[in-house]
Amino acid sequence: MPVFRKRQMRIERKTPEQIEKMRRAGAVVANTLELLREAAKPGVTTADLDSIAERSIRAAGAIPSFKGYHGFPASICASVNDVVVHGIPDETPLRDGDIISIDCGAILDGWHGDSAVTVPIGTVRPEVLELSRVCEQSMWAGIEAAVAGGRLTDISHAVEKSIRANPLPGGAKYGIVEDYGGHGIGTEMHQDPHVLNYGPGGRGPRLEVGVCLAIEPMVTLGKPDTYTLPDEWTVKTTAGGHAAHWEHSIAITENGPVVLTRP
Repeated sequence: MPVFRKRQMRIERKTPEQIEKMRRAGAVVANTLELLREAAKPGVTTADLDSIAERSIRAAGAIPSFKGYHGFPASICASVNDVVVHGIPDETPLRDGDIISIDCGAILDGWHGDSAVTVPIGTVRPEVLELSRVCEQSMWAGIEAAVAGGRLTDISHAVEKSIRANPLPGGAKYGIVEDYGGHGIGTEMHQDPHVLNYGPGGRGPRLEVGVCLAIEPMVTLGKPDTYTLPDEWTVKTTAGGHAAHWEHSIAITENGPVVLTRP
């Protein structure tokens, strides 16, 4: 779940033992997302997916991170088509040709895991599938840039560079959502630093061993401008273009970045 805030940063470093606890929380999230990938089909509602997620998380002895977070009413964010982030699950069935971005978080023994995937529903237009691929690829580029000794915005620049390397037909650009981004993670779901998905590299604090981050680009077909619905959660593209959202939680180690939200 992305967050946007501006204040003086306090970046935590985790011990190897704490990172291992985060890996266990991340595995709960990863396994839950795999269940949701399999369940997300035409006719299934996002409320159905939310119920599956909550059962999976609680069966693993964990707690849904999102449910009740600042009043959020569900265990997952379910963002369909032109919804960028924070979609609230409801009784609307998924349709053939939709895409859904599913953001999921879990707390296990006090430690958080947070991850998101974009899932095609049935037969999806090629340009929408390519949008998701470009977004996922940029996430991996950002993860590869999360190395000890680098700077925070090396991640941001790697994400943007990856997206810009894939222009749309006719030379148009994918939109990079600017108001939301990645974040630190640990005993809280949202910690410093805020991780932008664009900008020049070589800036910001040094990346150190033990820093844990959620890296999560949000990319749109067309302009990236957004607005929030009256529910004060659901963020949609102003132009009505589709959006994709991918996220992994990672730890910076001496041997490079380690993904914590894999099965």
